[in-house]
Amino acid sequence: MAIRRRDFLKGAGLAAATIGLPRLARGADAASIYDLERFGNARILHITDTHAQLNPVYFREPSVNIGIGEMAGRPPHLVGRAFLEHFGIRSDSADAYAFTCFEFEKSAGRFGKLGGFAHLKTLVDRLRADVGERRSLLVDGGDLWQGTGLANLMQGRDMVEVANLLGIEAMTGHWEFTYGEQALRDNLERFKGEFLAQNVFLTEEAAFNDAPAFDKATGRVFKPSVIKELGGHRIAIVGQAFPYTPIAHPRRFTPDWSFGIREEELQKHVDALRGTDKVDAVVLLSHNGMDVDLKLASRVTGIDVVLGGHSHDAVPQPMPVKNAGGTTLVTNAGSNGKFLGVLDLALDSGKVSDVRYRLLPVYSELLKPDPAMAELIGRVRAPHVADWSEKIATPDRLLYRRGNFSGPMDELICTALRTELDAEIALSPGFRWGVTALSGQAMTMEDLLAETAITYPETYVQEMTGAQIKDLLEDVCDNLFNADPYYQQGGDMVRAGGLSYTCTPDAAIGSRISELKLGSGKALSASHRYKVAGWASVNPQQGAPVWDVVGKYLRSGRMMPERLGSGVTLKGVEGNPGIAGLG
Repeated sequence: MAIRRRDFLKGAGLAAATIGLPRLARGADAASIYDLERFGNARILHITDTHAQLNPVYFREPSVNIGIGEMAGRPPHLVGRAFLEHFGIRSDSADAYAFTCFEFEKSAGRFGKLGGFAHLKTLVDRLRADVGERRSLLVDGGDLWQGTGLANLMQGRDMVEVANLLGIEAMTGHWEFTYGEQALRDNLERFKGEFLAQNVFLTEEAAFNDAPAFDKATGRVFKPSVIKELGGHRIAIVGQAFPYTPIAHPRRFTPDWSFGIREEELQKHVDALRGTDKVDAVVLLSHNGMDVDLKLASRVTGIDVVLGGHSHDAVPQPMPVKNAGGTTLVTNAGSNGKFLGVLDLALDSGKVSDVRYRLLPVYSELLKPDPAMAELIGRVRAPHVADWSEKIATPDRLLYRRGNFSGPMDELICTALRTELDAEIALSPGFRWGVTALSGQAMTMEDLLAETAITYPETYVQEMTGAQIKDLLEDVCDNLFNADPYYQQGGDMVRAGGLSYTCTPDAAIGSRISELKLGSGKALSASHRYKVAGWASVNPQQGAPVWDVVGKYLRSGRMMPERLGSGVTLKGVEGNPGIAGLG
């Protein structure tokens, strides 16, 4: 279907509507979704979780994103029609396609791919030029260097070049740490901006051994914040790296560093910025995940706005959170380069008097690629295009990943692991990165790497008892559905192939998983030992990289023999607006 400009304009811009607070005004002029009315005296542009996707992509938003307890029915835990109704977005609009899973495949043919750094560069330059010199700032919320075969091979060096050309002035991190300390520091030597992380400290042993740190007196490994003068006002950007890095990833990548939310240290730092440094505004550049940010904003005072990432939630409007010092606005800017957050601040008498925020979809069909960025992307990709352009499969269905329990992409990976490694059960991590493949469009090795490229990709086969498998599922489920956001470490449920089960998300810990059955329908025995295949273990493994195993399976001409579904039955969440179908 041909893409028509009026298709974009008919509904675009609705995602910037008011949230009913006097601090926020209405969004983009309907004449053009990127012609923003001038407002305030300082503009901060925010991207996050791009996962090194240099070119435009398809990415389907989740159909399952369940909120539990106080978060049930609240952003970001809304999907499909519930999301559209909450934010007043037309179901046939470009915004509906960008922000939700609603009729995704039909809309993909209509509106095309989103993102791409050459297109993003054009938009960033335009929005910065609109407000004039020394009035804008571009920040990145982390997960910039990882997510593709190229970034993995170059250990993020390609993305440092891209970040410098894009003009990123401050960033924080998550997957960046999985390249290890030396690669991280080498990249930061080349990065022209500031890497900020107030919540990363030396371990006691590392401090005793005089390991490198930004501030040896406090043990902070990285600079905690930077103060920028915009429009004649002082704005502090505080970095908050992913707090659970050594738990979610192999500890060997960051053996000398201690992470955490560090709420007390953050409060002290914000107080110092407000007091000693006399800043006019404080913005937290966070990779906590939105639920964590909402709780943090209720407990830490003095932060005006949280620019959030990690959970890949594309939330059109800020969430206001009251705390002892006033109100903090919490945002989250999606993933894969699909969105650009635009925060306009009105600063007066040493404080923020008004705010306007928009989360703009980066429609590649509406933005001409920046020539310099397009040339850079072509140059860094050139040595590898031939090796990775081989067609290895043509999907017979839409392959997507994002969702609390599973998706066809992960089902395919699990099927390949079980088949190639001769296992009864396969487990695949609940990563939220990875792009979407349309039915009938050729899939290349580069596409497969976009689902699997990490620094610990080795596959494994091991025996596990039924009781151990249940315990593992319970542990990950508590990580996802714990009522206290501070115990949620990000990501989605581990994907299970050859196994079905019932999940009761709002049950007590240890009681959420039941009715475990093999693919044959036979109940799982607690004492029986099963052959289980997997990848991305936090413990060292010796198997072939997962992309080689899955690539071998796909080259054989096999796909999933039938639509298997997620293998999950949900209980106790009927009517939850975070569910629009499990398949």
